[in-house]
Amino acid sequence: MPEYKAPLREFKFILDEVLEMPAHYASLPAYADLATPDMVDAIINEGAKFCENIIAPLNRSGDIEGCTHHADGSVTTPTGFKDAYDKYVEAGWCSLAHDEEFGGQGLPESLGLVMTEMVSTANWSWGTYPGLSHGAMNTIHAWGTPEQKETYMLPLVSGEWTGTMCLTESHCGSDLGLMKSKAEPNADGSYAITGSKIFITSGEHDVAGNIVHIVLARIAGAPAGTKGISLFIVPKFLPTESGAIGERNEVKCGSIEHKMGMHGSATCVMNFDGAKGWLIGPENKGLNCMFTFMNTARIGTALQGVSTSEGSFQGALTYAKDRLAMRSLTGAKFPEKAADPIIVHPDVRKMLLTQKAFTEGGRALLYLTAKQNDLVKVGNTEEERKAADDLLGFLTPIAKAFLTEAGLESANYGVQVYGGHGFIQEWGMEQIVRDARISTLYEGTTGIQALDLLGRKVMMTQGQSLKNFTKMIHTFCKEEEGNEELAMYTAKLNELNKEWGNLTTQIGMAAMKDRDEVGSASVDYLMYSGYVTLAYMWAIIARVAQKKLAEGTTEEDFYKAKLVTARFYFTRILPRTLTHANTMLAGADTLMDLDAEHFSF
Repeated sequence: MPEYKAPLREFKFILDEVLEMPAHYASLPAYADLATPDMVDAIINEGAKFCENIIAPLNRSGDIEGCTHHADGSVTTPTGFKDAYDKYVEAGWCSLAHDEEFGGQGLPESLGLVMTEMVSTANWSWGTYPGLSHGAMNTIHAWGTPEQKETYMLPLVSGEWTGTMCLTESHCGSDLGLMKSKAEPNADGSYAITGSKIFITSGEHDVAGNIVHIVLARIAGAPAGTKGISLFIVPKFLPTESGAIGERNEVKCGSIEHKMGMHGSATCVMNFDGAKGWLIGPENKGLNCMFTFMNTARIGTALQGVSTSEGSFQGALTYAKDRLAMRSLTGAKFPEKAADPIIVHPDVRKMLLTQKAFTEGGRALLYLTAKQNDLVKVGNTEEERKAADDLLGFLTPIAKAFLTEAGLESANYGVQVYGGHGFIQEWGMEQIVRDARISTLYEGTTGIQALDLLGRKVMMTQGQSLKNFTKMIHTFCKEEEGNEELAMYTAKLNELNKEWGNLTTQIGMAAMKDRDEVGSASVDYLMYSGYVTLAYMWAIIARVAQKKLAEGTTEEDFYKAKLVTARFYFTRILPRTLTHANTMLAGADTLMDLDAEHFSF
């Protein structure tokens, strides 16, 4: 099993040098006195120790043991999970990036995301138990009444309670307008929630004292479709007036799913049988409110893509340096050994560099979104908050879908580097693939994210959200005019930046005649967008590395590696945009002309 080591130097590079987070924190009064460089370093270093020593050792054992569903509806997590969670709560990790008025430490969410990345890479299944609570808290904070915040925020922030997101049902998948769960008004102002929800991550478990379900349901008489959905808080145990845990609510786990991966995470069928719940947000606006939760979860899922790449890269790199097989084509590199380590072979190098490029570029993109999240929350002006929110909205579907697809590719390369050993359990690489496979599915599949990007974020804004981002890329390239060492990056970025707009226009024109053109182009459009966005991040990384080398540094190898990886990305990975550009313009007829009844086997 790969031994996880937190990439501390990489964190410092991205946060301090690429995204200039110390200056970012200093510019925000809410964080200036809290998120000092020394404090940030201390938190990340301590978090690394916790993840390496407490969470990571449970990864394989949790996968083998899995969760257990009992006849009474209770679920037992794998051995060690509850004890690790207790230590996590005791150390205050749950409250790191939440408001002080609710018992939080008031630190930036971008800093909290670093801790979440380390947890996720060390043990994604374990991380799901505290992970969904973040979205529940954001939703209650944004839409809850003062009484609801007082009741639920404190125990959620402390980690005494955890949260879930209960959306879909067996017959509707991503089409939530088809859901049937209903809510009947009670005399006391609460509602009786009845229905079954599936695929509920951490819906039932033994790690925390209470579970707060955020549930979509339809109030009697509400309009059909998505316009008639409301949102409810439905706790496992009803809180007493003092906020303590009271009687058991009528919500139980009917079963847990037997999944391809993430065996240590309880994915539940949750049955609500007249369970008492409270409306959160306006009636019939539940889907709007739930997007607060879903957008939090989508960034969290994007994080899984980066975590997958990181974990697989660490395992593959260690193995490639140690495994002996054949000789280098240019002559023995280690003549004293029976054969050369496989890292000397070009194809192995290509796989490792792909993992490295996706991991480090993806991390830069992920923390760029986190930086926007900070600004949305505590930006100094309304204009600054609005601009950050628009950019975050545009980048979220790209980050969620592209980074998870890239993470899955990295995970498969991890197995390939190991060869036959990668296919068996003891090395842990096949578990990474199994655990990663869900990331391209949940919180909206790649296809759903692609429709969100092209249909809602681009077409419905008349391309304004795209223009705002391509303007950032154009400004970067303009600033570097005359920098010959960056010319290979800026020239290609300029070219793709213009093409991105042209492709969007062509799709838009075609869609005016046939709306299926949007659906047929969307996934290729998203992947194209992802490759260009990551190219922008790698160009920024290259600029930083070039500057450091020019100034003189004791870490020449570190910065030279950034330049080599940037060059690899631009020459070996970015050309994939050529295929996506061609296929997104191939036309809907190439997909839709075959009648459904003529599909056969």
